[in-house]
Amino acid sequence: MASFAHFLIPLFPLVMFFIFLYKWQSSNNNHAQKRVPPSPRKLPVIGNLHQIGLSLHKSLHSLSTKHGPLMLLRFGRVPVLVVSSADAAREILKNQDSIFSNRPKLTIPYKLFYGSKDSVFSPYGDYSNNMRDVYIHHLMSVHRSSFRDARDEETSLMILNMTRQSSSVVINLSDMLASLAHNVFCRVAFGRKYSIKCDEGRELRMKLNEEMEMLGSTYCVGDHIPWLAWIDRVSGLNAKVEKLAKWFDRFLETVLEEHRAKNIIGESVDFVDILIELQRSNDKDGSFAVGDDDIKGVIHNTFVGGIEATFSVMEWTMAELLKNPNKMEKLQHEVRRVAGYNDEITEDDLEKLHYLKAVIKESIRLHSPAPLLVRESTQDTKVTGYDVPAGTMVVVNTWSIGRDPMLWENPEDFNPERFLDNNMDFKGVHFEFIPFGAGRRGCPGMDYVTVLSELAIARLVHKFNFDLPDQARKNDLDVSETAGAIAHLQFPLLVGVTESLYFLEESWDSRQ
Repeated sequence: MASFAHFLIPLFPLVMFFIFLYKWQSSNNNHAQKRVPPSPRKLPVIGNLHQIGLSLHKSLHSLSTKHGPLMLLRFGRVPVLVVSSADAAREILKNQDSIFSNRPKLTIPYKLFYGSKDSVFSPYGDYSNNMRDVYIHHLMSVHRSSFRDARDEETSLMILNMTRQSSSVVINLSDMLASLAHNVFCRVAFGRKYSIKCDEGRELRMKLNEEMEMLGSTYCVGDHIPWLAWIDRVSGLNAKVEKLAKWFDRFLETVLEEHRAKNIIGESVDFVDILIELQRSNDKDGSFAVGDDDIKGVIHNTFVGGIEATFSVMEWTMAELLKNPNKMEKLQHEVRRVAGYNDEITEDDLEKLHYLKAVIKESIRLHSPAPLLVRESTQDTKVTGYDVPAGTMVVVNTWSIGRDPMLWENPEDFNPERFLDNNMDFKGVHFEFIPFGAGRRGCPGMDYVTVLSELAIARLVHKFNFDLPDQARKNDLDVSETAGAIAHLQFPLLVGVTESLYFLEESWDSRQ
């Protein structure tokens, strides 16, 4: 027996070689039978992960310029189809939307959002459709009077605070805009503010920042290489995610208890009230059940998107206007003409501000609130002639599409005029411009984000003139991005502010 084993040992490498050769030939035969999208060279085990940086949308854009607008990567064992063209995006998000409406299961959002119990990360099906209906019909209505009051009052408070500080040398405009987005959403969602000037609000803001960085730039090894999932435990990532999830759960549980302890008279006034009432009515009529974790998952996810997306749009818009003072002057002229002798722009005035809407669109084109749309195929299919198997993660790079020179003239320039005299919008119909997605999984909160952004920007440029500190040249403004699911300016937007002589003169005249 020993001599037989001694005979087999030298043959072991040869046997392994033939096994490897067989698998390699089988793989090549299968590969030859299918037409797969072009791919960059990959490494064993990790695939193309070594080619991905902290700014994922920029890394994918760089790779797509070399390998084409439809590109197949490997993140560990997971095939990833990267889409960087409007035509391919239309094929996936419209023509084959039903096949690509699923979300891949990712560890971090799964743990943070109660097993993906929300409309963003939940798998496609009855639950995701019901949650989306809740968002659209109950939560994200821009017409609710209480929501409108919150926008109006909080933007007025921001203007008042800036007026008081306008004699200062420098104002941190990023902090002002972050506070505005935070305060409005907390009032809309929770019925009260969690001011970041207080300890409770500061901690909430800090946890939100931690979460955004975790969702956008933290790599979970186990999602793509399951047999190396132990690395996430050893590195402390799992413990970090669980600790953050428990913090938000305690916060949201307290919010639910506070709302259930009060008596709701008449119409519900905030998101939590609406969801609790929906839970009660569904229990009575036997429609789809809404549990406490469902409520907390929806509120938590809406909290992240509602604050961060709005803050992103406002911050990038002001940064671009500061870099382009001629565009700022043109916008100020429009806003002040429409406002006339009124002290403030109102939401009713927004429909008259065509250049403002073009400015917001151009800012969103360059700085998409959702630079990457993530889907998953549920069956084998073809996209622009290429084979895409079921279970493929699909990443639509809206940031890259928004800067495609085949679609946009001088795409790196901030030119709001490109949106005048045409009907192009971001509602998911024009696939060269889909910053909020499209189809069944398009963002239901786009109107909430844009209405608050338009109102805030209009009131800022109506009341104030802005400049960079120390008369710095506009090209010196650093517009580097942070890493995260939604990119912000890496450095705060510091500005000099003076009240407009136009505004002061008109206000004085109106009092005579």
